[in-house]
Amino acid sequence: MVSRRYLRTKTMQAIFASEMNDKEDLVSGEKKLVQSVESCYTLFLYFISLLTEIKSYRLNKQEDVKGKMFPTYEDLHPNTKFTDNLIISQIEDNKQLQILWKEHKISWTNEKDFIVQMFHEIESSEIYGLYMAREERSYHEDKQFVLDIIEKVFVNSELLHWYFEEKNLHWFDDYNEALLMTYKNIASFKEQKGDHCEISPLYKDDEDREFYKTLYRQTMIHHQEFATMIEEKLQNWEAERVMTLDKILMEMALCEFTEFPEIPIKVTINEYIELAKTYSSAKSGLFINGILDKLVIDLKQADRLNKTGRGIINN
Repeated sequence: MVSRRYLRTKTMQAIFASEMNDKEDLVSGEKKLVQSVESCYTLFLYFISLLTEIKSYRLNKQEDVKGKMFPTYEDLHPNTKFTDNLIISQIEDNKQLQILWKEHKISWTNEKDFIVQMFHEIESSEIYGLYMAREERSYHEDKQFVLDIIEKVFVNSELLHWYFEEKNLHWFDDYNEALLMTYKNIASFKEQKGDHCEISPLYKDDEDREFYKTLYRQTMIHHQEFATMIEEKLQNWEAERVMTLDKILMEMALCEFTEFPEIPIKVTINEYIELAKTYSSAKSGLFINGILDKLVIDLKQADRLNKTGRGIINN
Protein backbone atom coordinates (compact mmCIF):
# COMPACT_ATOMS: atom_id res chain seq x y z
CA MET A 1 0.00 0.00 0.00
CA VAL A 2 1.18 3.51 -0.71
CA SER A 3 2.34 5.90 2.02
CA ARG A 4 0.79 9.24 2.94
CA ARG A 5 4.00 10.94 1.83
CA TYR A 6 3.60 9.41 -1.62
CA LEU A 7 0.00 10.67 -1.74
CA ARG A 8 1.13 14.16 -0.72
CA THR A 9 3.83 14.08 -3.40
CA LYS A 10 1.37 13.11 -6.13
CA THR A 11 -1.04 15.82 -4.94
CA MET A 12 1.74 18.42 -5.02
CA GLN A 13 2.61 17.41 -8.58
CA ALA A 14 -1.05 17.56 -9.64
CA ILE A 15 -1.51 21.05 -8.19
CA PHE A 16 1.69 22.23 -9.88
CA ALA A 17 0.47 20.80 -13.21
CA SER A 18 -2.91 22.53 -12.77
CA GLU A 19 -1.20 25.87 -12.12
CA MET A 20 0.81 25.45 -15.31
CA ASN A 21 -2.37 24.65 -17.25
CA ASP A 22 -4.99 27.29 -16.51
CA LYS A 23 -7.46 25.59 -18.86
CA GLU A 24 -7.72 22.49 -16.66
CA ASP A 25 -10.77 22.44 -14.37
CA LEU A 26 -10.94 20.96 -10.88
CA VAL A 27 -12.76 17.78 -11.93
CA SER A 28 -10.30 16.98 -14.73
CA GLY A 29 -7.33 17.66 -12.48
CA GLU A 30 -8.64 15.38 -9.76
CA LYS A 31 -9.40 12.62 -12.26
CA LYS A 32 -5.83 12.76 -13.59
CA LEU A 33 -4.48 12.68 -10.04
CA VAL A 34 -6.47 9.54 -9.18
CA GLN A 35 -5.34 7.83 -12.38
CA SER A 36 -1.73 8.75 -11.62
CA VAL A 37 -1.89 7.31 -8.09
CA GLU A 38 -3.70 4.14 -9.12
CA SER A 39 -1.24 3.46 -11.95
CA CYS A 40 1.40 2.91 -9.25
CA TYR A 41 -0.43 -0.30 -8.29
CA THR A 42 -0.23 -1.48 -11.88
CA LEU A 43 3.53 -0.92 -11.77
CA PHE A 44 3.72 -2.96 -8.55
CA LEU A 45 1.86 -5.80 -10.27
CA TYR A 46 4.33 -5.68 -13.16
CA PHE A 47 7.26 -5.84 -10.73
CA ILE A 48 5.94 -8.83 -8.81
CA SER A 49 4.96 -10.69 -11.99
CA LEU A 50 8.40 -10.08 -13.53
CA LEU A 51 9.93 -12.61 -11.15
CA THR A 52 7.64 -15.35 -12.47
CA GLU A 53 8.40 -14.43 -16.09
CA ILE A 54 12.15 -14.63 -15.47
CA LYS A 55 11.68 -18.02 -13.82
CA SER A 56 9.64 -19.28 -16.80
CA TYR A 57 12.36 -18.16 -19.21
CA ARG A 58 15.06 -19.94 -17.19
CA LEU A 59 12.95 -23.11 -16.91
CA ASN A 60 12.39 -23.22 -20.68
CA LYS A 61 16.08 -22.59 -21.29
CA GLN A 62 17.01 -25.51 -19.04
CA GLU A 63 14.71 -27.80 -21.01
CA ASP A 64 15.95 -26.52 -24.38
CA VAL A 65 19.62 -27.27 -23.72
CA LYS A 66 18.78 -30.86 -22.82
CA GLY A 67 17.72 -31.32 -26.43
CA LYS A 68 21.11 -30.34 -27.85
CA MET A 69 22.89 -32.89 -30.07
CA PHE A 70 25.71 -33.23 -27.56
CA PRO A 71 24.43 -32.03 -24.18
CA THR A 72 26.96 -31.69 -21.37
CA TYR A 73 26.54 -33.14 -17.90
CA GLU A 74 25.58 -29.64 -16.69
CA ASP A 75 22.99 -29.41 -19.49
CA LEU A 76 21.38 -32.66 -18.39
CA HIS A 77 21.70 -31.97 -14.66
CA PRO A 78 21.18 -28.21 -14.23
CA ASN A 79 21.16 -26.42 -10.90
CA THR A 80 17.42 -25.87 -10.43
CA LYS A 81 17.65 -23.85 -7.24
CA PHE A 82 16.45 -20.64 -8.94
CA THR A 83 13.58 -22.28 -10.83
CA ASP A 84 12.57 -24.18 -7.69
CA ASN A 85 12.55 -21.02 -5.54
CA LEU A 86 9.61 -21.40 -3.16
CA ILE A 87 8.78 -17.68 -3.02
CA ILE A 88 8.60 -17.29 -6.79
CA SER A 89 6.36 -20.37 -6.89
CA GLN A 90 4.09 -18.79 -4.29
CA ILE A 91 3.87 -15.62 -6.38
CA GLU A 92 3.14 -17.65 -9.51
CA ASP A 93 0.35 -19.63 -7.86
CA ASN A 94 -1.15 -16.83 -5.75
CA LYS A 95 -4.91 -16.73 -6.35
CA GLN A 96 -5.30 -13.04 -5.53
CA LEU A 97 -2.43 -12.03 -7.80
CA GLN A 98 -3.84 -14.05 -10.68
CA ILE A 99 -7.08 -12.07 -10.43
CA LEU A 100 -5.23 -8.74 -10.12
CA TRP A 101 -2.97 -9.48 -13.10
CA LYS A 102 -6.06 -10.18 -15.18
CA GLU A 103 -7.91 -7.07 -13.96
CA HIS A 104 -4.93 -4.79 -14.65
CA LYS A 105 -4.08 -6.50 -17.96
CA ILE A 106 -0.53 -7.37 -16.88
CA SER A 107 1.15 -8.96 -19.88
CA TRP A 108 4.71 -9.80 -20.92
CA THR A 109 3.77 -10.93 -24.42
CA ASN A 110 6.45 -10.05 -27.00
CA GLU A 111 8.89 -9.03 -24.26
CA LYS A 112 11.19 -12.06 -24.42
CA ASP A 113 14.34 -10.05 -25.23
CA PHE A 114 13.79 -7.86 -22.19
CA ILE A 115 13.14 -10.88 -19.94
CA VAL A 116 16.37 -12.49 -21.19
CA GLN A 117 18.34 -9.34 -20.41
CA MET A 118 16.83 -9.09 -16.94
CA PHE A 119 17.74 -12.71 -16.20
CA HIS A 120 21.33 -12.02 -17.27
CA GLU A 121 21.43 -9.01 -14.92
CA ILE A 122 20.33 -11.24 -12.06
CA GLU A 123 22.61 -14.10 -13.11
CA SER A 124 25.66 -11.84 -13.23
CA SER A 125 25.04 -10.49 -9.71
CA GLU A 126 27.02 -11.69 -6.71
CA ILE A 127 23.71 -12.44 -4.97
CA TYR A 128 22.79 -15.04 -7.58
CA GLY A 129 26.22 -16.69 -7.58
CA LEU A 130 26.27 -17.10 -3.80
CA TYR A 131 22.67 -18.33 -3.70
CA MET A 132 23.15 -20.95 -6.40
CA ALA A 133 26.43 -22.18 -4.87
CA ARG A 134 24.90 -22.96 -1.47
CA GLU A 135 23.54 -26.47 -1.07
CA GLU A 136 21.07 -25.38 1.56
CA ARG A 137 17.48 -25.09 0.40
CA SER A 138 14.99 -23.45 2.71
CA TYR A 139 12.00 -21.16 2.58
CA HIS A 140 13.87 -18.51 4.55
CA GLU A 141 16.84 -18.55 2.17
CA ASP A 142 14.58 -18.42 -0.90
CA LYS A 143 12.74 -15.41 0.51
CA GLN A 144 15.95 -13.57 1.37
CA PHE A 145 17.30 -14.19 -2.13
CA VAL A 146 14.20 -12.66 -3.77
CA LEU A 147 14.26 -9.68 -1.40
CA ASP A 148 17.97 -9.15 -2.17
CA ILE A 149 17.23 -9.22 -5.91
CA ILE A 150 14.61 -6.50 -5.45
CA GLU A 151 16.83 -4.38 -3.19
CA LYS A 152 20.15 -4.78 -4.99
CA VAL A 153 19.32 -5.54 -8.63
CA PHE A 154 15.89 -4.10 -9.43
CA VAL A 155 16.47 -0.84 -7.50
CA ASN A 156 19.61 -0.02 -9.50
CA SER A 157 18.79 -1.58 -12.86
CA GLU A 158 19.05 1.03 -15.62
CA LEU A 159 17.39 -1.41 -18.00
CA LEU A 160 14.39 -1.85 -15.72
CA HIS A 161 14.10 1.90 -15.13
CA TRP A 162 14.21 2.54 -18.87
CA TYR A 163 11.70 -0.19 -19.69
CA PHE A 164 8.98 1.08 -17.34
CA GLU A 165 9.56 4.74 -18.15
CA GLU A 166 9.00 3.87 -21.80
CA LYS A 167 5.71 2.17 -20.91
CA ASN A 168 4.42 5.03 -18.75
CA LEU A 169 6.07 8.42 -18.15
CA HIS A 170 4.50 8.68 -14.67
CA TRP A 171 6.31 5.53 -13.58
CA PHE A 172 9.58 7.45 -13.31
CA ASP A 173 8.24 8.95 -10.06
CA ASP A 174 6.45 5.77 -8.99
CA TYR A 175 9.37 3.38 -9.44
CA ASN A 176 10.66 3.30 -5.85
CA GLU A 177 7.18 3.33 -4.28
CA ALA A 178 6.05 0.38 -6.41
CA LEU A 179 9.27 -1.51 -5.64
CA LEU A 180 8.77 -0.87 -1.93
CA MET A 181 5.25 -2.32 -2.21
CA THR A 182 6.72 -5.37 -3.94
CA TYR A 183 9.36 -5.80 -1.22
CA LYS A 184 6.88 -5.42 1.65
CA ASN A 185 4.37 -7.84 0.14
CA ILE A 186 6.98 -10.55 -0.40
CA ALA A 187 8.48 -9.95 3.05
CA SER A 188 5.05 -10.68 4.54
CA PHE A 189 4.71 -14.07 2.78
CA LYS A 190 4.39 -17.14 5.05
CA GLU A 191 5.26 -20.68 3.99
CA GLN A 192 2.13 -22.18 5.53
CA LYS A 193 -0.09 -19.78 3.55
CA GLY A 194 0.89 -21.43 0.26
CA ASP A 195 -0.91 -19.80 -2.66
CA HIS A 196 -3.12 -17.73 -0.35
CA CYS A 197 -0.61 -15.15 0.91
CA GLU A 198 -2.50 -11.87 1.21
CA ILE A 199 -1.61 -9.09 -1.23
CA SER A 200 -1.96 -5.60 0.22
CA PRO A 201 -4.33 -3.14 -1.52
CA LEU A 202 -3.22 0.21 -2.93
CA TYR A 203 -4.67 2.17 0.00
CA LYS A 204 -4.36 1.38 3.69
CA ASP A 205 -8.06 2.22 4.20
CA ASP A 206 -10.90 4.42 2.94
CA GLU A 207 -9.45 7.33 4.91
CA ASP A 208 -6.26 7.24 2.81
CA ARG A 209 -8.31 6.77 -0.37
CA GLU A 210 -10.14 10.04 0.31
CA PHE A 211 -7.23 11.90 1.93
CA TYR A 212 -5.34 12.98 -1.18
CA LYS A 213 -8.46 13.74 -3.21
CA THR A 214 -9.76 16.04 -0.48
CA LEU A 215 -6.30 17.57 -0.08
CA TYR A 216 -6.15 18.35 -3.79
CA ARG A 217 -9.70 19.65 -4.04
CA GLN A 218 -9.65 21.86 -0.94
CA THR A 219 -6.19 23.29 -1.66
CA MET A 220 -7.35 24.27 -5.13
CA ILE A 221 -10.66 25.72 -3.90
CA HIS A 222 -8.96 27.81 -1.17
CA HIS A 223 -5.95 28.74 -3.29
CA GLN A 224 -6.54 32.50 -3.20
CA GLU A 225 -7.29 32.58 0.52
CA PHE A 226 -4.21 30.51 1.38
CA ALA A 227 -1.99 32.52 -0.98
CA THR A 228 -3.05 35.75 0.74
CA MET A 229 -2.35 34.30 4.19
CA ILE A 230 1.14 33.26 3.08
CA GLU A 231 1.93 36.61 1.45
CA GLU A 232 1.12 38.40 4.72
CA LYS A 233 3.91 36.44 6.42
CA LEU A 234 6.62 36.98 3.83
CA GLN A 235 7.72 40.35 5.28
CA ASN A 236 11.05 41.11 3.56
CA TRP A 237 10.39 38.59 0.79
CA GLU A 238 8.69 39.53 -2.44
CA ALA A 239 5.87 37.09 -3.14
CA GLU A 240 6.91 36.77 -6.80
CA ARG A 241 10.38 35.59 -5.77
CA VAL A 242 9.10 32.69 -3.64
CA MET A 243 9.36 29.45 -5.59
CA THR A 244 6.05 28.16 -6.97
CA LEU A 245 6.63 24.75 -5.41
CA ASP A 246 7.22 26.30 -1.98
CA LYS A 247 3.94 28.20 -2.26
CA ILE A 248 2.10 25.02 -3.22
CA LEU A 249 3.58 23.10 -0.29
CA MET A 250 2.59 25.84 2.16
CA GLU A 251 -0.93 26.00 0.73
CA MET A 252 -1.26 22.23 1.09
CA ALA A 253 -0.06 22.50 4.70
CA LEU A 254 -2.67 25.19 5.37
CA CYS A 255 -5.27 22.86 3.91
CA GLU A 256 -4.21 20.09 6.30
CA PHE A 257 -4.26 22.49 9.25
CA THR A 258 -7.84 23.59 8.55
CA GLU A 259 -9.49 20.65 6.75
CA PHE A 260 -8.02 17.56 8.46
CA PRO A 261 -8.76 17.65 12.21
CA GLU A 262 -7.24 14.18 12.76
CA ILE A 263 -3.73 15.08 11.50
CA PRO A 264 -1.43 16.58 14.17
CA ILE A 265 0.09 19.98 13.33
CA LYS A 266 3.65 18.72 13.83
CA VAL A 267 3.06 15.81 11.46
CA THR A 268 1.89 18.19 8.75
CA ILE A 269 4.81 20.60 9.24
CA ASN A 270 7.40 17.80 9.24
CA GLU A 271 5.93 16.23 6.11
CA TYR A 272 6.06 19.45 4.09
CA ILE A 273 9.54 20.31 5.31
CA GLU A 274 10.71 16.90 4.03
CA LEU A 275 8.92 17.37 0.70
CA ALA A 276 10.55 20.79 0.34
CA LYS A 277 14.00 19.30 0.99
CA THR A 278 13.41 16.65 -1.68
CA TYR A 279 11.65 18.61 -4.40
CA SER A 280 12.53 22.27 -3.89
CA SER A 281 15.68 24.25 -3.04
CA ALA A 282 18.25 23.53 -0.32
CA LYS A 283 16.90 26.33 1.90
CA SER A 284 13.20 25.67 1.28
CA GLY A 285 12.71 23.40 4.29
CA LEU A 286 13.90 26.03 6.74
CA PHE A 287 11.94 28.80 4.97
CA ILE A 288 8.69 26.80 4.92
CA ASN A 289 9.12 25.82 8.57
CA GLY A 290 9.37 29.48 9.60
CA ILE A 291 6.31 30.58 7.61
CA LEU A 292 4.16 27.64 8.76
CA ASP A 293 5.01 28.28 12.42
CA LYS A 294 3.70 31.84 12.06
CA LEU A 295 0.58 30.68 10.24
CA VAL A 296 -0.21 28.14 12.97
CA ILE A 297 -0.15 30.93 15.58
CA ASP A 298 -2.65 32.96 13.51
CA LEU A 299 -4.92 29.96 12.96
CA LYS A 300 -4.92 29.15 16.68
CA GLN A 301 -5.82 32.75 17.54
CA ALA A 302 -8.62 32.65 14.96
CA ASP A 303 -9.80 29.29 16.39
CA ARG A 304 -9.52 27.65 12.95
CA LEU A 305 -7.55 24.54 13.86
CA ASN A 306 -10.20 22.46 15.66
CA LYS A 307 -7.99 19.38 15.95
CA THR A 308 -9.63 16.23 17.34
CA GLY A 309 -8.62 12.64 18.15
CA ARG A 310 -5.12 11.86 16.85
CA GLY A 311 -4.89 15.45 15.61
CA ILE A 312 -4.48 16.74 19.18
CA ILE A 313 -1.22 14.81 19.73
CA ASN A 314 1.91 16.99 20.12
CA ASN A 315 0.02 20.18 19.32
